Amino acid sequence: MDIVLVRYKTRAEAVDENESLVHAVYDELRATAPAGFDYGTFKVAGDSTFFHLAMIDTPDNANPLRTTDAFKRFQHGIRERCVEQPDPMDVVAIDGYGAFRKLSAR
Repeated sequence: MDIVLVRYKTRAEAVDENESLVHAVYDELRATAPAGFDYGTFKVAGDSTFFHLAMIDTPDNANPLRTTDAFKRFQHGIRERCVEQPDPMDVVAIDGYGAFRKLSAR
C-alpha cells in the first residue's frame, strides 16, 4: 500500500473555492467508488492549511484521483489559490485505529 500526504496553504480568500473543489472530488469518488483507495481531506481549524491523505492499494498502485474529472478541475489553478504550494510526501504507516484500521494490518 502506498500512502501519500499532501500539505498546502491557500490564500485566505480562496478557502471556500478550494473546499468546493474538494467536495466535488468526493462526489465523483462516491459515484465511481474506486476499489483499493481511501482518501481524506483535512483543514487546520481557523487557518487555510489543508492536508490530503491518500491510501492507495490498487492492483497496479495507480492513484484513481488522476483519472477523475473533478480532481483535474481541482488541480487547475491550484498554484494561484495557494500561498504555500502542495508538498506531496510518501509516508510510512506505523499503526491505526477506527478510520485508519487498515494501517494496523501488520
